[in-house]
Amino acid sequence: MKEKKFWEAAMIGELIEIRGKKLYVETFGEKDLPAVLYLHGGPGEGSHDFYYHQAKRLGEHVRLIIIDQRGVCRSEGIEEGEEFGLRDLVEDCEALRDYFGIERWSVIGHSFGGFLALLYASSYPGSIDKIIFEGPTFDFELTSRSLIRKTSCLLEKYGQRDLAEQGRELAEADVSIRELTEGYMELSDHLGERRMEIYRHNHDNPTDYESYHSEEEWDEFYDRSDFHFDLLREEGEVFRSLLPLLSTVPNPMLLALGKYDATTCEKQIKAFQHDAPNGEVTIFEHSGHTPHYEEPDAFKEEVLRFIKEKTA
Repeated sequence: MKEKKFWEAAMIGELIEIRGKKLYVETFGEKDLPAVLYLHGGPGEGSHDFYYHQAKRLGEHVRLIIIDQRGVCRSEGIEEGEEFGLRDLVEDCEALRDYFGIERWSVIGHSFGGFLALLYASSYPGSIDKIIFEGPTFDFELTSRSLIRKTSCLLEKYGQRDLAEQGRELAEADVSIRELTEGYMELSDHLGERRMEIYRHNHDNPTDYESYHSEEEWDEFYDRSDFHFDLLREEGEVFRSLLPLLSTVPNPMLLALGKYDATTCEKQIKAFQHDAPNGEVTIFEHSGHTPHYEEPDAFKEEVLRFIKEKTA
């Protein structure tokens, strides 16, 4: 019963107005603990799964701040005709830090959140202590091609050979990054209920998405998130490779990878190892794209080790 009360209390976040828009924000841990911001993936996935698996684990040791990004899920939706772009997400992070009166904080960026965390760090390195990239993409083209290849393998495995061949051709095609990204989304939909096999390796720790919101609420959240992603694709800034920024960020950086994840492909890993001046890599042996819930205890321990480790 005590556990249930914790989750019920913790789920009550705040809508905080940041730069003229209400962001959904949840905070955990004492104010005198090291501050950590979590940036979810997608674009547009929302932060529910990280909250579910890590709020209590990390909130006992750090001041954890979890948000749904501008226009995503429980945050205020973006209106038709409203100006919005990738830069807004960066400026929201900095404005949120100022709102809480935090001098410097660390950032955990999952998937697209890693892309955003790198862009944030390159813009405001003095605001950030350390950065943890969990299964990030730094380059949408490289990630899309890698995910298409894995999707093709799964389509082949489940007998959809014609689609698998289409995927293999697309992965090598000379097309725009947007065409690759949208081609991947369309191709992966053919896996139906098996689609998450692209990302997840360990299925032992599912997230309970149904406990806190109705089906109608989730439909509304996903509609907001889809519009958020549509606008980012139309703007096109998410298709700019951030690999050149790795060498410019002096902050300590941890690349946290699931052994079976296709998102951060080999080229991106090698670029990080070669270019990040203060970077290290850790591998979660039993995870795909989401160590934070596939191996939640190991993820917590690695995050705390890295954050609390003194910087040389």
